[in-house]
Amino acid sequence: MLPVPVQPLPSPTMNRAPSSFAPGPLVLTGLIVVAALTRLLPHPPNFSPVEAIALFGGAYFAARGAALLVPLAAMLLSDFALGLLNGGIYLDYFTSAGFWLQYACIALLVVAGFGLRGRVSGGRVLGWSLAGSALFFLVTNFGAWLGAPMYPQTVGGLGAAYVAGIPFFQWTVLGTLFYAALLFGGFALLRRRVPALRAQTV
Repeated sequence: MLPVPVQPLPSPTMNRAPSSFAPGPLVLTGLIVVAALTRLLPHPPNFSPVEAIALFGGAYFAARGAALLVPLAAMLLSDFALGLLNGGIYLDYFTSAGFWLQYACIALLVVAGFGLRGRVSGGRVLGWSLAGSALFFLVTNFGAWLGAPMYPQTVGGLGAAYVAGIPFFQWTVLGTLFYAALLFGGFALLRRRVPALRAQTV
């Protein structure tokens, strides 16, 4: 009987699928940058994506460094664009206490968004959107009190700064809820249609 030739066993690397491109981080970055640049469009005062962007980045970027960096960079890009469009008055904002306080708020909300990882739901997004709006109201009006000469550096001046901000607070809330619905809802739809997004993001 002739010996039966033995077929060599396949190498473990032969059947390994080539590494696929991970679209998740790019998709998240694109959504955040586009949302930030909508600040260049006409809108009611304080109707902005700032808080929603921060929560969204914290909730979905697998890398925490990217979760912090991308929303901050997108906001900085939109601020520079607004500075170029609006000139000196807006450019003065970059040296104000309000600028640094706003970016500190963004970082805090990104960290808050970490609590949504793997637990995103309509109720949680709503709750954090309202909390984020309240945080921005408290912090940014405190910054206005620090930097605006119209407010004396007294308890009464601080109270006046907060009272002056009340008419704008409703727009902060509405803007945050609107953009949170777009970002979280839109990305949820994308994940259903593009399976690769489920694997590459939290």
